[in-house]
Amino acid sequence: MTFSLQYYLVNHPAIVDFRWTEGQTLGSTPLFLTLTVISYLLITFLLSSLHLPPVKPHLLKPIIAVHNIVLLLLSFTMAVGGCLSSLLHPPNIHWIICIPPKTPPTGPLFFWAYIFYLSKILEFVDTLLIILSGSIKRLTFLHVYHHATVVIMCYIWLHTSQSLFPAVLVTNATVHVLMYTYYLSCALGLRPRWKKVVTEFQIAQFKYSFVVMAVMLGFHFTGSSGCSGIWGWCFNVVFYASLLVLFVDFHTKNYGGSLKSKNKSVNGVNGVIKVCDMDKRS
Repeated sequence: MTFSLQYYLVNHPAIVDFRWTEGQTLGSTPLFLTLTVISYLLITFLLSSLHLPPVKPHLLKPIIAVHNIVLLLLSFTMAVGGCLSSLLHPPNIHWIICIPPKTPPTGPLFFWAYIFYLSKILEFVDTLLIILSGSIKRLTFLHVYHHATVVIMCYIWLHTSQSLFPAVLVTNATVHVLMYTYYLSCALGLRPRWKKVVTEFQIAQFKYSFVVMAVMLGFHFTGSSGCSGIWGWCFNVVFYASLLVLFVDFHTKNYGGSLKSKNKSVNGVNGVIKVCDMDKRS
């Protein structure tokens, strides 16, 4: 079983021979990134402004369920593949935190970074489903900001061979397993009671990221050659700090107020699609 996982998630020729080449790999150009992010923002703005009639729950719920199953399985595969690749493939365990400068974006670690990058574009469907369900109030700044900016972050990972991304990838994919399990449960009508746990795991993820960022910075300035992608690290610091502030604000508004406000937040809309009303963000 272990050998099979190692082969299919680390040593398969398509994974071992992966190479990110700007202009050749799908989605590798700055133009593609720019058009993708701008298109997402424009389409989101236009659709949310049209006040479209909501799709009936009995039609939309199966689509939401399939979407969540796909992202749940994909997140689990990325978490396992990224973890095994981090432990088994790099010549040094320190690569999980500090990738040497001028390291080409090739091999298993960067293959999973690429799959992660593409998965963030697939997650744009989250926004479309919110709009189609008629839950425009769930389309918060945090939701849209995160979905648009995280694609840029993942592109930088690959473009700069950025240090630290293996640890962030595995952590984020693991949190997404929990998150999409929650949303799949919602779509199936199970109405789980652990919504707050998902948000707290997301916040813990960002706090953990700052710890490993500090460790990476230590490696960068104390090591003999430094770490790859330091300017991408600077982008991540700003991005994670902004997300942490926004998530803490969301947590405070949803769980830090009175019982009356909490009940309104969770139960103030009808239907299974809307009962599980926490935005997908991280």
